[in-house]
Amino acid sequence: MRALFIILMASLLGTCSEPPDLLDQILEIGELRVVTRNTPSSYVVAPDGPSGPEFDLVRAFADELGVALIIESVDSVSEIVPRLLAGQAHMAAAGLSITESRLEFLNFGHPYESVDMHLIYKLGTGKPRSIDEVVGRSIEVLASSSHSDRLNALREVYHDLRWTENADAEVAELLAKVANEEVDFTISDSSDFDILRNFHPDLRIALDLEIGDRLAWAFPKRAGNSLLARADTFLFNAERSGLLAQVRDRYYGHNEQFDYVGTRNFIRHFETRLPRYRDWFETAGEQWGVDWRLLAAIGYQESHWRSQAVSPTGVRGIMMLTQDTAAYLGIEDRVDPRSSIFGGAQYYARQTERIADTVDEPDRTFMALAAYNVGFNHLKDARKITEWRGGNPDAWVDLSQSLPLLAQRKWYSQVPYGYARGWEPVLYVNNIRSYYNLLQWLTENEQLPPAEEETAETSAAIVPQ
Repeated sequence: MRALFIILMASLLGTCSEPPDLLDQILEIGELRVVTRNTPSSYVVAPDGPSGPEFDLVRAFADELGVALIIESVDSVSEIVPRLLAGQAHMAAAGLSITESRLEFLNFGHPYESVDMHLIYKLGTGKPRSIDEVVGRSIEVLASSSHSDRLNALREVYHDLRWTENADAEVAELLAKVANEEVDFTISDSSDFDILRNFHPDLRIALDLEIGDRLAWAFPKRAGNSLLARADTFLFNAERSGLLAQVRDRYYGHNEQFDYVGTRNFIRHFETRLPRYRDWFETAGEQWGVDWRLLAAIGYQESHWRSQAVSPTGVRGIMMLTQDTAAYLGIEDRVDPRSSIFGGAQYYARQTERIADTVDEPDRTFMALAAYNVGFNHLKDARKITEWRGGNPDAWVDLSQSLPLLAQRKWYSQVPYGYARGWEPVLYVNNIRSYYNLLQWLTENEQLPPAEEETAETSAAIVPQ
């Protein structure tokens, strides 16, 4: 009987198959569930839809798998690991550092980015020259983060180092606390600070606490490695194809040259100059299907919102229209602010229509801005040069490398429309992207009437999508 029981159990066990691995489960159900952070360096939802570096990458990964992307956004980094371990998501794409504490529970894929870890202070409050000068002052950081891990490591040397951990905030809120002098210091990764410092121009880097901190996608250990391996292959290919470079340029390219004085002036002009013209920007944007804040950003780049502005080359008005462009648009008085704003909106919309259908957003917006500045024909020449150099003419990150070549005889002599100061549209686009981000942040943080405050939804500032 015992032998028969053993044979029977072996037979039954032999008919039981192991559950499919995680990747097969995802392909079977047709969806990839991803937990991410509600922060500009990961994922935000704006009026024109979701965006963010992590979102762009994981959306491309889900498209490659042929499955639907299900995003679960959390407001604090401390919520990510528990949700992964509870099986509420298949993976995390949230700008996570690879730390020893996380490695106890998670497997990490191939690092796709590295960031520096900054200690942030406010200008005028006293910049520390070492950790010794930080001891005794207030520090607030994200709970369950690599930042708190780093402080724990520092306390082994600086025994009196103290800080508080916030489990209900993201880095944007902590930076605002430093800017408002509610706390002396916080810690921010360079990826977050590169975006958010534009909104708080008095914030500065006090010390670099770590250089080259690696970021990677995270997976629950119990899930095996099938999804991780497929994600690594995707990221390797994204690096080779230029997708990673394109995503980096989309969200960080315009932040490389931070202008402290220019940002402060912009905020002041937002309060003093823009109100005179805002209604016209809003109406023109609605008429021509363009975000009014993008039109206002163009106007600021062109004239700093001065209706009587005149350039050395003779272009005039808030939107700096040439005489030929004004004639084409039927505008008689280029310095009339309303005519200039509506004319600029129409001209920009026309440039957008002329961009090839193969160009996706936000690159389509960037190219239309470049055409507004340098002219559509020079943009076409730059597209040809991009093709000759083996780049993608539909990708702004590649086209922006070719535009400056229009000032070199070797290149402009080979294209139909010849010489152009091709570096100018690249700077032009980068500046407008920064102004647009600032306008989004400023308008979304305006004081609303009480009735509107109850229903308003706040979203982080992003580049045009």
